[in-house]
Amino acid sequence: MPTRHDIRNVAIVAHVDHGKTTIVDAMLKQAGSFAAHAAESLDDRMMDSNDLEREKGITILAKNTAVKYHPKDGGDVITINIIDTPGHADFGGEVERGLSMVDAVVLLVDASEGPLPQTRFVLRKALQQRLPVILCINKTDRPDSRIDEVVNETYDLFLDLDADEDQIEFPIVYACGRDGIASLTKPEDGTVPADSTNLEPFFSTILEHVPAPEYDETAPLQAHVTNLDADNFLGRIALLRVEQGELRKGQTVAWIKRDGSVANVRITELMMTEALTRKPAEVAGPGDICAVAGIPDIMIGETLADPENPIALPLITVDEPAISMTIGTNTSPLVGRGGTGKGADAKAAVKDRKVTARQVKDRLDRELIGNVSLRVLDTERPDAWEVQGRGELALAILVEQMRREGFELTIGKPQVVTQEIDGKTYEPVERMTIDVPEEHMGAVTQLMGVRKGRMDNMSNHGSGWVRMEFVVPSRGLIGFRTEFLTNTRGTGIAHSIHEGHEPWFGTLATRNNGSLVADRAGAVTAFAMTNLQERGVLFTDPGTEVYEGMIVGENSRADDMDVNITKEKKLTNMRSASADSFEAIVPPRKLSLEQSLEFCRDDECVEVTPEAVRIRKVVLDQKERGRTASRAKR
Repeated sequence: MPTRHDIRNVAIVAHVDHGKTTIVDAMLKQAGSFAAHAAESLDDRMMDSNDLEREKGITILAKNTAVKYHPKDGGDVITINIIDTPGHADFGGEVERGLSMVDAVVLLVDASEGPLPQTRFVLRKALQQRLPVILCINKTDRPDSRIDEVVNETYDLFLDLDADEDQIEFPIVYACGRDGIASLTKPEDGTVPADSTNLEPFFSTILEHVPAPEYDETAPLQAHVTNLDADNFLGRIALLRVEQGELRKGQTVAWIKRDGSVANVRITELMMTEALTRKPAEVAGPGDICAVAGIPDIMIGETLADPENPIALPLITVDEPAISMTIGTNTSPLVGRGGTGKGADAKAAVKDRKVTARQVKDRLDRELIGNVSLRVLDTERPDAWEVQGRGELALAILVEQMRREGFELTIGKPQVVTQEIDGKTYEPVERMTIDVPEEHMGAVTQLMGVRKGRMDNMSNHGSGWVRMEFVVPSRGLIGFRTEFLTNTRGTGIAHSIHEGHEPWFGTLATRNNGSLVADRAGAVTAFAMTNLQERGVLFTDPGTEVYEGMIVGENSRADDMDVNITKEKKLTNMRSASADSFEAIVPPRKLSLEQSLEFCRDDECVEVTPEAVRIRKVVLDQKERGRTASRAKR
């Protein structure tokens, strides 16, 4: 079959924070994608264009870029299309879509940490699609790097995932992505490769080992939609890979929808990616990754084909969701009233607030268009929906994006998505890899024991750190990370990945402490906080407006306690030295959105507004909660 030697399509896959985006930055700079003066002023992690990606330091959306590589032997310029994929398994739908566009993958592994759970996840997806792999050992300059051991661990991982002989015979590149240096010769541990000054060995390995796209000259047009984007002028933009034939601007093509129906549509605009921008093009051939406009309702996984001979490509399939949460409109007394709930500034800030069920439903429907791993199901209530996804992080990112767009929401406690198999209930389980200093081993084992985790593996690298692998129900990991960081004094590193389904593990007792619940509306006073801080840990500052049923702290005991946090000091006209003594207020614990979701119990939910995240009881009325509790006891 004929091949296109002027193009290569490759995805870069790795665990979180192993340096994918940094090495893509170096490739863009060294391939001359920017003018010399522009390259100096460019930010780090150029591909992480989303605000949330920059804040959290992780890649959330798969993105493509293209570099024009000029071979050193003076041959023709070769276009290398690079897909930068997320490293977190919660965004696995992005990884699966990215792999459908490429002919090989570069597996990036940290020279110190070695293969971790998400490395296993992304490699398993690549091997399932029979893609050749290039191994890149990154961050060789880390003082604790152990290159030989990491290469051996990677071989073990390939064998564990049943890779065939061709896939195990992979080339190895050693790199320091931050400095933009790569080599085919193994450097000493903790050093930058000494026999190279750039990424030239990395580029040449890609050209040698990534197969050029093959095509059939007589085949009709076939192009697969793998991603969606939007533009203020062009409307919805479909990103696709041309498998066979040619796609031209102004051409009429057959649009084969998910349900199998076919409609003829016209390509109004055709664009090709160059560095970080899309440039207009006239034609895209086999193997090209391009963007088209003019089809307003096109969806991921659909096919553009020849109108006279429309042949559909297979739909993109993704793993089943494992975690769900209920997302609904804000039903608290402070709905639509800004951060403090009072004052002219707050009223000015809430003009564009989105608080209706219709607005929330429209936004969730829009999210479904570009996110193939999400599902939205109706509930008994008309103003709330069950949203299912891969993990807590993926759902928390969706809520954070909606919050920044002006939505006010009520979020239920995350739950697991169970399956019925042969009349028995099965729940999702995760493989958790934990790295901790030796002195915290006991605390971690105890934490996992409560959550019914079983230890599969334990290894000591001799550096004072221990790596432990557990298989644990996903349910037990809801609310785990905050407690884990507390018990390991912030030193522990934990990563998990979906491992399948196992029979229901029974009841899990995870959070031992109850909540401090406000028993009336008003503003928090320093006097009340001083009296209450010995009862537990408080979450609110003085002056914050609260309402009945809002959770203002964590009780030091197991049961909930209703408290008056708005109580003011009784004033008299008498002065005395003892009456005016002041106690220092312990600074309140500020919970992020993810920590608030972890903290929730079954009868609690999280109120999310653009200015504030509050935890509250589902039933706000204190007497009604008491009646419900007494009925449950009877």
